Amino acid sequence: MGLKDEVDLLRRVPLFAQIDPGKLKLLAFTSERMSFQADQVLFKQGDQGDAAYVVISGDADVLVNTPEGEIPVAKLGENAFIGEIAILCDVPRTATIKAVTRMETLKIDKEHFLRLIREFPEMGIEVMRELANRLSITTAELSEARNELRKQAS
Repeated sequence: MGLKDEVDLLRRVPLFAQIDPGKLKLLAFTSERMSFQADQVLFKQGDQGDAAYVVISGDADVLVNTPEGEIPVAKLGENAFIGEIAILCDVPRTATIKAVTRMETLKIDKEHFLRLIREFPEMGIEVMRELANRLSITTAELSEARNELRKQAS
């Protein structure tokens, strides 16, 4: 796969859709193509975040630790952007990402990603929108789970 193909892949990710093609070319050039086999872990909850990943192909489970063990909380597929929370917030990984099928990804280094956000405020807005959307979904699911627990308790 050539640089042009990788730029086309990045353009499909909503986060990068508005970014100048020249900057995307630089991002594609500085990113690392990585393959993962089914059941292989991209990163574990609690790890330090040094990069984010764009899913080119394949599927992954998002797993979180609980007292009963890891539980799946979401699925990710093509064009998903993962791992950005640890980079943006400088916190350990908030979940484990495990390949369900063979996956192809582009690994984007923390420094390159942060530089892009500094240079393109619209990308920062897209990141905020995506994170706010995820928070909204999580809040709704948490509220639903709380209501279910209350019903079971009474």
